[in-house]
Amino acid sequence: MDSDIESCRGYDAFRRTCPSHTVLEMLASKWVYLLVCALRKGRQRNGELARKLEGITPKMLTQTLRVLERDGLVRREVYPVIPPRVEYELTELGQNLAGLLSQIRSWAEEHAPDIKDARARASAGEQAEIAIPA
Repeated sequence: MDSDIESCRGYDAFRRTCPSHTVLEMLASKWVYLLVCALRKGRQRNGELARKLEGITPKMLTQTLRVLERDGLVRREVYPVIPPRVEYELTELGQNLAGLLSQIRSWAEEHAPDIKDARARASAGEQAEIAIPA
């Protein structure tokens, strides 16, 4: 076993060489987050996901779905029809993650006004500092 991984017994995401660190890097992507949440409602096609996630490019959608599939969070099913039909759904592991991410999304939606107000106050404070001559 690799000595870096061995030194990470119990997994410690603060350690750069720990496998859990790379999991957090993957989860830090807003598109990973939003795709997992979107797929929580069930199996969907690429086009449905593209319409749901405003601002995602086709390239980023494909890349993110590949990462999620690689990491065992999403299952991809290709149907042998013309034109080809591909559907994506969360695996059990993905469903488990989706529950946690949905709680974070709810928190973000509930506290967005608070964050917006704090940002406005910070911005006003910065403007006041600029306006005061030294």
